[in-house]
Amino acid sequence: MSNKQITALFAGTFDPYTIGHHRIVQRALAMSDRIVIAIGRNVGKQTMLSIEERTEAIKKLYADEPRVEVTSYEGLTTDYAQSICATHLLRGVRSVKDFEYERDLADLNLRIGGVDTLLLISEPEYAAISSSVVRELMSYGKDISKLIP
Repeated sequence: MSNKQITALFAGTFDPYTIGHHRIVQRALAMSDRIVIAIGRNVGKQTMLSIEERTEAIKKLYADEPRVEVTSYEGLTTDYAQSICATHLLRGVRSVKDFEYERDLADLNLRIGGVDTLLLISEPEYAAISSSVVRELMSYGKDISKLIP
């Protein structure tokens, strides 16, 4: 990377209970000056946590990291990336299939919005810990502290 300021936008449905996401952010911090984690507001999409609950949980995760900003946005990711002067979109990859999809999406984002993409691979041992599994364990009163970074 060059000497210019690197602002990586991690946009989408970042789940605070998925260790893979946290690992990707940690790896990206080594390469970026600033990371914006932005939760997309999709009208009509039902999720277990509201946008506000998800945002607050993520803010707690990164409370001690001044280079991480947590927010939400509406509309196209590329438009939002330009509005915050993001130099890169941050995307996690867990499998070859994910890589192919994310690579194609990265090409599209570069053509449409002029924003490059950092594709970071989540380590396999963390990729298997999905948010749905963690939430199910929580519903049974299980201790999940070892699963959350």
